[in-house]
Amino acid sequence: MKLWHNSTPQAKGSGHGPAHGARGTWFFSAACLALAPRGAAQGQALGLSGVSLATQDRVRFPGWWPTKGTAARDEYVGSAACAACHPSEAVTQPTTPMARAGATVEYSDALRQHGDLAFQVGAFRYLITRSAHDIVYTVSDGSRSIAAPLGWAFGAGEVGQTFVFERNGAYYESYLSYFSNLRGLDITPGHNRSGPTQLEGAAGRELFPSEASLCFGCHFSESTIRGQFDPRHAVPGVICEACHGPGEGHVTRMKLGQIDAGRKAVFNPARLDAVDSIDFCGACHRTPWDVVQLGTPGVFNVRFQPYRLVKSRCWGKGDARLTCRACHDPHQPLVQDLAAYDGRCLACHARTEASKSALGRRVASCPVATRACVDCHMPKVEVADMHAPYTDHYIRIVRHGQPYPD
Repeated sequence: MKLWHNSTPQAKGSGHGPAHGARGTWFFSAACLALAPRGAAQGQALGLSGVSLATQDRVRFPGWWPTKGTAARDEYVGSAACAACHPSEAVTQPTTPMARAGATVEYSDALRQHGDLAFQVGAFRYLITRSAHDIVYTVSDGSRSIAAPLGWAFGAGEVGQTFVFERNGAYYESYLSYFSNLRGLDITPGHNRSGPTQLEGAAGRELFPSEASLCFGCHFSESTIRGQFDPRHAVPGVICEACHGPGEGHVTRMKLGQIDAGRKAVFNPARLDAVDSIDFCGACHRTPWDVVQLGTPGVFNVRFQPYRLVKSRCWGKGDARLTCRACHDPHQPLVQDLAAYDGRCLACHARTEASKSALGRRVASCPVATRACVDCHMPKVEVADMHAPYTDHYIRIVRHGQPYPD
């Protein structure tokens, strides 16, 4: 599944998908897992503090972690219940890219803004048409055709949307995606750009069952229940309980006045240390170990913000001032004004006593400017097949003409 993130710095919103898809196990991560402590509180997951792990290892720990999918349906209470006590977050969170990361296809803004969409790849003609009851995706070789109603749209739409449909009991990722900068269709990144060779399979790529569940797990909420993939009952987008875990225990205890127990019954990512916090967002944006497992070289990995961030010299062994949440409030719309991020940089990189690091020494200040730090030190990288630039979260001094630092 493709990552449809905004091109400005962000924590989640992405975007795409799952932080997974790797084949095999990275032995260092597995070894770390074997050493992990057990007996987590109901709402909190345990890991090795200060040690990054692959998401496939993180979800094996007790407690909650995004994409885990082990809770029962009746353990979820829905965002309306959360709003009763958290009204300010409930007002703004639905406007975030995370909340709009997935939708059933009839609510796809990209498709609602257009009539029929057509595309030609070699001998194959593609159409997306709206009928009275469905949005139908058709591919034809001139003599025969395959048609299927589209089911789901993946992506918030700032970059684009990829579609998933069901056919003969299997789930397929569409060969074509909608791209906002093109205002039209093009080949989905990762698919063969030279075009299909035969009609069967031309509509899209069949997803392995485990792959489909991971894709839905990052774009929809409650798509896997008690380990069983159930996309028809999934909640569109990333809502409260996708990050904080099922809320039934929390709500029940809070109503009974059991405040301390109630707080422990729900996951609070703010309690995570810096490394765990990055891995938490990396459950969908991909942790450093997820990217190592995937082996994604070149500019395509610019979409994996946690991986890029920890390459930064600023990060060191983990710095709470540089976690995703330090710049991005997951309950608020993404801040598009890049100057708004200057304060985070200048908290350390300024010629003042207050900017001394935690080690008691002053870090380097920029000799060029004291504003628009992101413009220079987190450059936008064009990803050709995505038809959009992405902000590189590898914070560094960028020198003209240097190749993309993988």
